[in-house]
Amino acid sequence: MKIVVLTGAGISAESGIATFRAADGLWEGHRIEEVASPEGWHKNRELVLEFYNKRRRNVLESTPNEAHEILVELEDTHEVFIVTQNVDDLHERAGSSSILHLHGEITKSRSTANPKLVYDIEGSELDLGQNCELDSQLRPHIVWFGEAVPAIERAAEIIQKADVLLIVGTSLQVYPAAGLVNYAPEEASITVIDPNSPEVNLPNVTYLNCGATEGMRIFKKSLVKQ
Repeated sequence: MKIVVLTGAGISAESGIATFRAADGLWEGHRIEEVASPEGWHKNRELVLEFYNKRRRNVLESTPNEAHEILVELEDTHEVFIVTQNVDDLHERAGSSSILHLHGEITKSRSTANPKLVYDIEGSELDLGQNCELDSQLRPHIVWFGEAVPAIERAAEIIQKADVLLIVGTSLQVYPAAGLVNYAPEEASITVIDPNSPEVNLPNVTYLNCGATEGMRIFKKSLVKQ
C-alpha cells in the first residue's frame, strides 16, 4: 500500500519550531513581504539573511518528535512518500527515506545567479559576502511568496498514485500546495490530522481533530486493523 503524506507546520510545532505566522499576519515581528519575498530580498538582504539565520538556529536546536518517528516506522510495512511544506530537516533526521520539499530547505543555500546551484550550509549562518562559484551572493534555498514552486508537478504525480493520502498539520490555505489534495485518486482514503481540521471536499475523508503525535498514533493503529 502506498501512503503519501502531506505535512505542514503542525507536525514540526511539537518539536518547538514556530508555525508559519501569528494571527496578526506578522512573522516573528516582521511583515511577510519584508522577509519572505523577492522584493524584501532586494530591499534588505542583511535583514532577510539574519531572519533565516535565526530560524535555522531554531531548526538545528530542535529534534524530530514522535509524529516524525511514526512515519519512519510505517516504512517497515508500507511504501511511504512524504511531501512536505516545511523547510526544516526533521523528516530527514527522523529517518524517512522519501521526502519532497515543496518550499525549499532552510539548511541549504542557492546561487542568486543560477538557481540550480544549491549548497549545504555548514552550521547555522549564511551572511552577506558568501558567494557561489559564479561569485554571486548566496540566498536561502526557500521558495518565497511570488515565486514559482518547482516541485509542485512532481508532488501532484506522487499524490496521483496514493492508496492513502495522509494530511498532517497543515491548514491547506497556502496555494499551490493546498490544491494538491485534488490530485488524490477517487478510491484513495484520506485522513486529515489537525486540531482545526480544514475541510476537504473529497470522498473517503476521516478527520482527526488533534495534534500531530496523537493523530499519528491513531492513524497507525487504524492501519493495523485493516
